[in-house]
Amino acid sequence: MNDVGMNSKTENILPAAPSAWDQLTNPSLAEQQHPQHQQQQVPPLHQHQHHPAQSPQMQASSPTTISAPLLTPTKTTPPDVAHTPSGAAPGAPGANFNEELAPELTQQGWRKFWSKREGRPYFWNKLTGESLWEPPQLNRGPPQFDPLTDPLGICSTSPLNGPLPMHNSTGYNNNSHPSPHNHHHTLKRRASEDAAQQQPQQQQHHSAHLPPGAGSVGGPPPLKKYVLPGPWDLEVPTNVLIYERLPTTFPQPYPEVEALRGSLTLRLAKTYEDLCNKRESIAPPKDSFQRWLMERRIIDQGIDPLLPSQCTPEISPQMYREILRDIPIKIVKPKFTGDARKQLSRYCDAAKKIVERRGASEESKKIVKWNADEAYEWLRRTVGASYEDFQDRLTHLQRQCEPHIIATVRVSVEQLCAKLYHLSMQHARNIRERHAQILKEHGIPELSAPLQPPVTRKVWCYPVQFALPSPRMPQIDYSNDRDHMVIKYTNTAVMAAPDTHVVNISHLQKLEQLYRYNCFDDKKFDFFIGRAYCMLKRYATFLGNNANPNQQEPELTQAALPAVVFECLHHHFNVTFECFASPLNCYFRQYCSAFGDTDSFFGSRGSFLDFKPVSGSFQVNPPYCEELIDASLQHIDRLLTDSVEPLSFIVFLQEWKDPPLKCLSKIEDSPYKRKQVVVMGMEHEYRHGLQHCIPKSEVNFKSIVGTMVVWLQNAAGYARWAPTEARVDALLEAFRPGRERDRDKAIATSTVPVQASCSATASSPEPGTAGNSGSGAGDLSSTGPSKPSTPATV
Repeated sequence: MNDVGMNSKTENILPAAPSAWDQLTNPSLAEQQHPQHQQQQVPPLHQHQHHPAQSPQMQASSPTTISAPLLTPTKTTPPDVAHTPSGAAPGAPGANFNEELAPELTQQGWRKFWSKREGRPYFWNKLTGESLWEPPQLNRGPPQFDPLTDPLGICSTSPLNGPLPMHNSTGYNNNSHPSPHNHHHTLKRRASEDAAQQQPQQQQHHSAHLPPGAGSVGGPPPLKKYVLPGPWDLEVPTNVLIYERLPTTFPQPYPEVEALRGSLTLRLAKTYEDLCNKRESIAPPKDSFQRWLMERRIIDQGIDPLLPSQCTPEISPQMYREILRDIPIKIVKPKFTGDARKQLSRYCDAAKKIVERRGASEESKKIVKWNADEAYEWLRRTVGASYEDFQDRLTHLQRQCEPHIIATVRVSVEQLCAKLYHLSMQHARNIRERHAQILKEHGIPELSAPLQPPVTRKVWCYPVQFALPSPRMPQIDYSNDRDHMVIKYTNTAVMAAPDTHVVNISHLQKLEQLYRYNCFDDKKFDFFIGRAYCMLKRYATFLGNNANPNQQEPELTQAALPAVVFECLHHHFNVTFECFASPLNCYFRQYCSAFGDTDSFFGSRGSFLDFKPVSGSFQVNPPYCEELIDASLQHIDRLLTDSVEPLSFIVFLQEWKDPPLKCLSKIEDSPYKRKQVVVMGMEHEYRHGLQHCIPKSEVNFKSIVGTMVVWLQNAAGYARWAPTEARVDALLEAFRPGRERDRDKAIATSTVPVQASCSATASSPEPGTAGNSGSGAGDLSSTGPSKPSTPATV
């Protein structure tokens, strides 16, 4: 290629004339050479001057300086997107290659190069990645293509994507000639498109009257789009309608605040463990702290997105119930008869110690000691008892002693739960104060007045919006480690050691693709690494010590359905939305998640309990928390009752027997239940909740319990997506073990799939996703890539 500073005239060149680069950097030399250029070139057609306005494309929507973006190694380029040309210039450039660029265009990043393939010059903007055939103008409108995924504009054939008609001015040295290539498109094209433009006018007129989607022989090639391969389908548009909603008042996530929240949450979990050990002489129930956070989020109206700070009642019934269940000892199902005998003896000892050391009433002491002594006597005189005999004796002893033990420890357990909640309130206030201080340091004022309610209208569902802008992100280090990316954040004021998170390269590419689709206030990816760190840190904080995949059971994490099951749900029931997912385990690009503030940049619509769709088809796979499952079933029942438009929910619940879910009775009594099937345990698979950081060979695991599948639909939803026998059989077949591996092998042996269109069709509209700062809505015609920052009305 030839830059402007490297061009040279092949004829009539004065030996002492300054170069084009000298003229650009020194305007006085350009003025001296200006008359000489006018004598050698054809006079311009227009001599009027104008004052072009600054291009809207250069107005940064995020609080970053307008400069060339530092492209990180995480910004992968799709294989069908052309790179910026580089290399040596040809020996004989065209005649119009000597035209100089205006200094204003040079300051905005425009450079001039020579195309060896097309044999003519083109113009490239180093700031935005945009490439044009015709000279750019200062007052051009915003580009109609994404410079990140289509830097040269080769995926667009619309003439609106090019610049406005040229008008010569003094800013272009008044030396413009009619270009011999003016008959071409203004955007950079492939050479194979030239033949398509030489068709007769009659054929073009005939193709103009074809129905949408009808192809024409010899016409322009269809628009192509890179599809990221993997156990997901991020190209499925939404079919979910909602009423426009207010942006969230939570501040945007910030690495220092997220690190502080992580350290305080870890301290709170440690306090919970110490209270259980010292007060109740038991280990904290497994994953009880995580379920407490989920249960508190159902009713919490506080100021922190993770730690509960405003709940009524203050004592969590879930935590209270789980602690009492493990007092005096945790009852497990023994494998052998000897283990059953030992468990019965241990229960007798623990029950007697509780009533003796605590302030139990005399009646309680008498009853517990008498039953414990009777069990001891039975153990001494019974020889060769069976497994069932020991289990029956333990059940009888529990039934006799449990009411008295609960009455003895009830006050102590309530105080434990209340103390944990009050510590959480204090930590939440400290986090919010620090976050407000950071916003003040960056000159971002807090909200002084309540937000105005939006106009009541239906729009395609869009990610969570923020009422406050984002502060500038601090430095975050990242490095490649084979097939992983290591993200490290260092802040000695909050953490003693650097905080490191690991994510697979494939999932990092998935996060980039979700970021392109859902975040429109950071087109240059300046905030991508910081926001990805905040999201990874939030989930690591939520999982606590279970963030290490070697220290947990995969069934108890955020397990996801196999990709083949999602493909079947989308194909047969038009499911396009997940009600419980995360950016790391989602299949579709639209979903609800537990943390809308950190996940909104990657497509989250917020909490499902706050999400109120009007129509659509949904997949519901809640985590194992009885209060959350109960609240979700009630929320689904209200949505089906309030809406007359097609609404369908396919609920997946694992049949845990210990303890059994009491809320399942709501499904049996629901008037919207259309079908119910059970996939037997060990006959289907799930995807590990930590699939983003474990080896691919360990992602799939067999479920040890059955999975119940229930269709909850209103009348319109049942008429459109009825669970017929053929559809249900196809879903059960998709659950068969091994289907996921067969799908991965087929993808590995095939080429990268390519979609024929970048925009949505009328039957499955593209969501007009909202930007992550500000609010508002637009018309349905403004959906898609042209106006992605506003939701689309219906």
